[in-house]
Amino acid sequence: MKIYDITQELFSGKVYPGDPSPSYERVLSIDQGAVCNLTSLTMGAHNATHLDAPYHFYNTGKTVEQLELSKCVGPCSVAEFQENCREEEVFKFLETCQKRLLIKGNAVVTLEMAKSFNKYGIMLVGVESQSVGPADAPRSVHLELLGSEVVLLEGLVLHEIDPGEYFLCAVPIKLGGSDGAPCRAILLDFV
Repeated sequence: MKIYDITQELFSGKVYPGDPSPSYERVLSIDQGAVCNLTSLTMGAHNATHLDAPYHFYNTGKTVEQLELSKCVGPCSVAEFQENCREEEVFKFLETCQKRLLIKGNAVVTLEMAKSFNKYGIMLVGVESQSVGPADAPRSVHLELLGSEVVLLEGLVLHEIDPGEYFLCAVPIKLGGSDGAPCRAILLDFV
């Protein structure tokens, strides 16, 4: 079995424009005579690799601790699509892929793609960018997917991952009442 870490490092990871940047403060330090090292964190729920819960775009949507964890753990397909890919390529792939889909490359998830993901019962969509959907107008894609309680996994690191079938584990930190949460995403390859 091989384990692939597909998570950004939090403090050096990407930050969506307008979101707070993560930082930390060493509250206690062994080097300064303390009994242990202790760190205080400041960050946004959508920094680096993270999940979006429906509450991110729906006031009555599920929050992070209400997500079905079974959507975040299980067989997944990694597909590589580039920015200029034809939607027909994506639609054809949906006929045989797992219900958890990670998209490698810089393809933009369009509203039509999001509707197809819902039609095929996709339960998790993961992307390398910090947001699913077009950077200048991500709202409609989020509304389509989160409205069907599809888990959105954003900020993945897939450049060393070959397209194929894997086992995904991307469980969010249990932040009660939150619209999103960081997670440590890994892929398992049992070959």
